[in-house]
Amino acid sequence: MEILDIIILGIAVFRMTHLIVFDKITEFLRSPFFDEVPEMSEDGVEEIFLLPKKGGIKGFIGELLSCYWCTGIWVAIFLYAGNLFFPQFFIPIITVLAVAGIASILEAVVQSWIRE
Repeated sequence: MEILDIIILGIAVFRMTHLIVFDKITEFLRSPFFDEVPEMSEDGVEEIFLLPKKGGIKGFIGELLSCYWCTGIWVAIFLYAGNLFFPQFFIPIITVLAVAGIASILEAVVQSWIRE
């Protein structure tokens, strides 16, 4: 792989990992693997915390999904292997994820500048 391919793949892995672990749109995929635990904050507001389920495959997947480093490794393996064995299918997916990743990084930078 050339350095540009690695950079593109890296940005695609970043975006897909963020999509799986953090984004609201994929919450329905994560919810079977977490328990909601309500707690009262010091100011009296109820907050909901998500804790991975205990034991079994649901617990394993819940632990995996609560760790973006762990999920990132598996996403990297998936996208790299897909690119290696099925490039005609995976190159467009990787490209879209990379472009979306760059856009999300730019959006975060803009939001940071606006807050300052």
